[in-house]
Amino acid sequence: MRTTVWGKAAVGVLLAAAVMAGASACGGEAEAQKKAPAKAKAPSVAAATKTFQAAVENFDASDGCPEAVGECWDKMKAVAAPARTLRKAMNADKRTGPDFYSPAYALIDKMEDGMDVGEDTFTNRPDVLGSAHNLADWLDEHPTQ
Repeated sequence: MRTTVWGKAAVGVLLAAAVMAGASACGGEAEAQKKAPAKAKAPSVAAATKTFQAAVENFDASDGCPEAVGECWDKMKAVAAPARTLRKAMNADKRTGPDFYSPAYALIDKMEDGMDVGEDTFTNRPDVLGSAHNLADWLDEHPTQ
């Protein structure tokens, strides 16, 4: 079999490129792993529950939601944010499992749907705040460690 000079040169270039790619990938992956931030650990369900229920209590201790549109959005966000953290904690709870939390997930979903409507319309208040109170009640009835 006869190999041309161009064929040998092409094989040499391809071989060199493969070696370089392999060497840079190994070092690059290790470097990327060193620089990648550690994934934040989810809080315990008990801690997330306490934070969520405190947010609901803070809302209850406030003046509620005034009649004006836009006056309650910050309060709804203050209740919805710990609900999202609570969902993450429930997702991380391998001991209890998702079936136990199904009713809680449904209430958090309803809160999220209300938040998706946008800034404080009268129609989303029951979805967000009513569901938050229902979730707080459910959590009282279904304590976790």
